[in-house]
Amino acid sequence: MVSSEIIRNVLSTAFHSAELPLGNKISGKVRDWYDLNDKERLIVTTDRLSAFDKVLAKIPFKGQVLNQLSAWWFAETEHIVQNHMLSTPDPNAMIVKQATPFPIEVIVRGYITGVTSTALWKRYSLGEREIYGYTFPDGLQKNQKLEKAIVTPTTKDGPTGHDERLTCAEVIDNGLLPEDIWQETMHTALELFEFGQQKARQAGFILVDTKYEFGYDENGKLILIDEIHTPDSSRFWKADTYQQRLLEGKEPDGFDKESIRMAYIGKGYQGEGSIPELDDDLFIKSSQNYIHSYEMLSGRTFILGEYPVNDRLIHNLQLCGVLS
Repeated sequence: MVSSEIIRNVLSTAFHSAELPLGNKISGKVRDWYDLNDKERLIVTTDRLSAFDKVLAKIPFKGQVLNQLSAWWFAETEHIVQNHMLSTPDPNAMIVKQATPFPIEVIVRGYITGVTSTALWKRYSLGEREIYGYTFPDGLQKNQKLEKAIVTPTTKDGPTGHDERLTCAEVIDNGLLPEDIWQETMHTALELFEFGQQKARQAGFILVDTKYEFGYDENGKLILIDEIHTPDSSRFWKADTYQQRLLEGKEPDGFDKESIRMAYIGKGYQGEGSIPELDDDLFIKSSQNYIHSYEMLSGRTFILGEYPVNDRLIHNLQLCGVLS
């Protein structure tokens, strides 16, 4: 495990963006994308943390965890679906195939949880029983496992934000995807989730829910893009304490960015107004959780890259022929 001292030393200087001399840069919430040509794209992961769809903080080494863990998952799930990864020339960077992303994100949920206004548990606790197009029975408990995993699509972030109340039927009815493609997408997402849960159990974790992004490749075939099963795209709980925490009515012990969101909520922040300060120790603990999740899931030892990223990454890209 990386020491607290090492994490603290980079907490105030962890980069927010890798400003490479490339055109067509697209900045996401937790990564930067650069078009290399009409067939390849460079993704540079950063230590930015997004909660409430805003950049609020940074977790040291988070970008390296996201990049290395996603690369591992892509290799592990190739038997289920093609992915866009081509190579990982740097701990923070991945070269991927260009793909046309779907206009929706695919959420798979195995438990009834969540705290935001559109979250499954929040809506259920307010009396809704028809949610995301599914019918839920009375008497469910917060953070309880669902009888079977469900797919809940959401539109990608746009001028009006996410549509997080979208149902599977509306994906077809609204013309977002052809029915055969959507059926294939749902089947693939559930297969990925089941495989992810198996791997999580072997690591002593519970994979609670996750977000998948899919698209079309150059031949119009389904392809998995973005990242997969990281602490930013998925919710993980500790398996050995889950039942006891559930009985006590407490939140499960987690290994994801939800702890940061809950810390802001605890200070009264809901995504609007001034952003409160959080103690550095919380981000140090979160960094250790990210690294721990990588090591437990992959069975590998996390290798630290160097800071800052710019010169090293450019040199590595020159070595592999991406930059001249």
